Amino acid sequence: MQKKYYFIGIKGTGMGPLAQILHDQGNEVLGSDITAFTYTQAPLEAAGIEILPFDAKNIDANQDATFIRGNAFDDEQEEVARALQLGVDMITYPEAVEEQIQQSTSVGVAGAHGKTSTTGLLAHVLKNVAPTSYLIGDGTGRGVPNSQFFVVESDEYRRHFEGYTPDYAILTNIDYDHPDYFTDIDDVTTAFEEFAGHVKKAIFAWGDDPHLRQLTSTAKIYYYGTNPDQDDFVATNIHKDTHGSQFTVSFHGKELGEFRVPLFGQHNVLNALAVIAVCYTEKVDLDSIQEYLASYQGVKRRFSEKKLADITIIDDYAHHPTEITATLDAARQKYPNKEVVAIFQPHTFSRVIAYKDEYAKSLEAADKVYLADIFGSAREQKGAITSEDLGAAISKFAGMVSEDDVSALAPYHDAVMVFMGAGDIQKYEFAYQKLLGQLRPDLS
Repeated sequence: MQKKYYFIGIKGTGMGPLAQILHDQGNEVLGSDITAFTYTQAPLEAAGIEILPFDAKNIDANQDATFIRGNAFDDEQEEVARALQLGVDMITYPEAVEEQIQQSTSVGVAGAHGKTSTTGLLAHVLKNVAPTSYLIGDGTGRGVPNSQFFVVESDEYRRHFEGYTPDYAILTNIDYDHPDYFTDIDDVTTAFEEFAGHVKKAIFAWGDDPHLRQLTSTAKIYYYGTNPDQDDFVATNIHKDTHGSQFTVSFHGKELGEFRVPLFGQHNVLNALAVIAVCYTEKVDLDSIQEYLASYQGVKRRFSEKKLADITIIDDYAHHPTEITATLDAARQKYPNKEVVAIFQPHTFSRVIAYKDEYAKSLEAADKVYLADIFGSAREQKGAITSEDLGAAISKFAGMVSEDDVSALAPYHDAVMVFMGAGDIQKYEFAYQKLLGQLRPDLS
């Protein structure tokens, strides 16, 4: 039966895809958010989903809807406050996701790093072999009525995934991130332990992660990795080139075949291995897995590339030292003979304070490093550290850039410019492209 849904914060990276899913399933969907443009709104507009500016009056005008409340909003937010005052039907974003989880064979993809890329890869394979709905953290969602599978990115931040009960889970890694919420690595591990306890059938976890090795669950736990002595699903004969990565997969000594993905970096070999493990367990034809892995095109803001004559621009969401290492490793694999320049916007003061040394070490993998000012958050507008402080710890630090002045990047030729961050780093990227267009007629 068709229902009406109203999203408070519809342009959120999870909320937008969920809105698309419910719309695709035949429901009436609309919502509200800030008026500034975000990359997540384009799919909503393409689907004809109405986006209103935040206004308490929106609640009065749509009291017949089920309201879905974004994770970012407290009880004082104007629309949330009005909804609570009126006593309308309102559920949280995780509660709405759990409703989808219950409708199909579901796979929750969680981890400190790699969950968006892995969710996108798994969704791509499954949607080509069976009716599949999916929710990806790059702002992409797809709903299929009566779908066989539902693939969902499952976020550990503030334990948003604690109420999910998927049939399967992929756990890519556990790392200490979000220091504004988690107290330490043990707190993070406990959150994943709780999530694992709700998985019904099986968990696929990266075998080299010591924290994942400690997990317990009533669900069967399979480990994937590159160690035949300790892992269940194993990748061997790994070959990386400028077109992607190729490897052989075995399960408990039984060879499943040779697989190739047009992706770069060791982390993407592991992500693909996890996808193969889930699909094999669900008896997806091996030839189909091989075919659709090879045709994958990636997700938004994960090693997204643009070429302007001799300049390659890479846009990536990397904002944690582990992710920066993976992104620069991928850039080196694909462009082994080019200069790699990192332009990084640190995300939140608490994260930079917690990881200053790790940031410095990971960024040393670039040939040159430029930094933007730290991007704060709604909860954290200032802190006792600056990007200049971070730059002082990096031997390859070449200077600061701002949205109004990226001229320091102009002299580079035949280079790979890697823009990384979870804030508004794309503004710097667009400013750089505009500058190139002015200075380099060959790029126009």
